[in-house]
Amino acid sequence: MEVKASLKHLRMSPRKVRLVIDVIRKMPVEAALDQLRFINKLAATPVAKLIKSAIANAENTYSLERSNLYIKEIRSHEGVMLKRWMPRAHGRATSIRKRGCHLDLILAEIKESGKKEKKVVKAADPVKLEKLAKDSEQAASKVVPKVAKEKGKKAAGEKTKMFRRKAG
Repeated sequence: MEVKASLKHLRMSPRKVRLVIDVIRKMPVEAALDQLRFINKLAATPVAKLIKSAIANAENTYSLERSNLYIKEIRSHEGVMLKRWMPRAHGRATSIRKRGCHLDLILAEIKESGKKEKKVVKAADPVKLEKLAKDSEQAASKVVPKVAKEKGKKAAGEKTKMFRRKAG
């Protein structure tokens, strides 16, 4: 059973990310997360989050065990490149390329468990707006007479004061 996860538009050079993902390729998932915890590269954090996301997909969707998973394939592709300009001497400008990348991850089982079916989640019945409107009207009709009685007592008992703002 294979489980996929991807990370799009990571604002980091694919070359720098490849330094990190080359270390953890073909490793068991737990060992890869431990390795990433101690790698002194900024790319380690998003790669670890991607692996945790893939593990969650495997556990929740296919009921696979975390200890039975390994990183079958992980790739870093070139993403969108932001182009900026930097002023230089004699009125010239040079381009700056701020690179981005996309990551694709495939987890597989170390020992096949034979599970191939996704979990089926039954959706609840949709809520009817007409029913909500009727319920709110019934609730409002029970509350309105109490409020009207309180206002009537106050208005009859004492006069309401009107404050006017002085001009000028």
